[in-house]
Amino acid sequence: MSDLSLPTRLTELVGVRHPIVQTGMGWVAGPRLVSASADAGALGILASATMTVDQLRSAVREVKSRTDAPFGVNLRADAGDAEERVRVIVDEGVKIASFALAPSRELIARLKEAGVVVIPSIGARRHAEKVAAWGADAVVVQGGEGGGHTGDVATTVLLPQVVDAVDIPVIAAGGFHDGRGLVAALAYGAAGVAMGTRFLLTSDSTVPDAVKARYLAATVKDVTLTTKVDGLPHRMLRTEMVDGLERSGRVSSLLRAVRHASAFRRETGMSWAGLVRDGLAMKHGKDLTWSQILLAANTPMLLKASMVDGRTDLGVMASGQVAGLIDDLPSCAELVDRVMREAQSTLRALPVPGA
Repeated sequence: MSDLSLPTRLTELVGVRHPIVQTGMGWVAGPRLVSASADAGALGILASATMTVDQLRSAVREVKSRTDAPFGVNLRADAGDAEERVRVIVDEGVKIASFALAPSRELIARLKEAGVVVIPSIGARRHAEKVAAWGADAVVVQGGEGGGHTGDVATTVLLPQVVDAVDIPVIAAGGFHDGRGLVAALAYGAAGVAMGTRFLLTSDSTVPDAVKARYLAATVKDVTLTTKVDGLPHRMLRTEMVDGLERSGRVSSLLRAVRHASAFRRETGMSWAGLVRDGLAMKHGKDLTWSQILLAANTPMLLKASMVDGRTDLGVMASGQVAGLIDDLPSCAELVDRVMREAQSTLRALPVPGA
């Protein structure tokens, strides 16, 4: 294990050894990956959006049975059952809650009152300023290079804007996979980095081998940005499935949306009203059609097809651009150790003024 110590405001805030976060990826960040990340000294984040409330409670208990290290749970702030999920976090003694979207002032206050550290993910400076004013303890700043739903501003442009705008710890996401990136983020003023694709591609990840092989074979140009999955910008590997989605017309898109919405409803036990409510919540002021609102159910079911069932022909594979730079499957312990050793080497190689 690396003997390098890089204490930052992030490590002090959440009590981890290293300023590295494993992000909460649906169908991927389950108890095994989260506990392995936590034991490696990183902050593991359990993804709850694709779980029922009861499954979330069981998953939290499983992580706690596997590790004594700190870990967090990722929530959808706009989910209809967000309050129930917050209750699980509080009842089960989880100390960190992260959010894919900015939570309300009331939700932040509820968590902080229970002693939970609140870390929203944001994609714009104004959103960081808003959640900081509402009491968020830190923010994850994801630039356009990141996988899944993402924005169009590069991390190197967005990160310094947010660092200069807020006085809470800022965690950089989007384009990070090694120790050089960690040092670069710290130089920008970040308190650490968050990585999704890099942790997905570890031996501790439960993603099927055939899917991991597709990621490892990808080049940077094989990672694309599409709005055809659910109407919002979504970065993923380019496949025949994605090409087919981009060629599809309005009628076929609507039929596919209804089919996947029905499957997701059976998977989660949600009502049709709940699905539509969550789809409407995704609008966030955007001019989405009813087809696109129903397509909100496309994301979890198309991800499940690949990340759980291993069907690269039927599913989509969310991916950061760094997939094109990754060529191995270390364990989480090996990965974190490598990142910290690379950071140590990078810091030593920096020129010293006056030397």
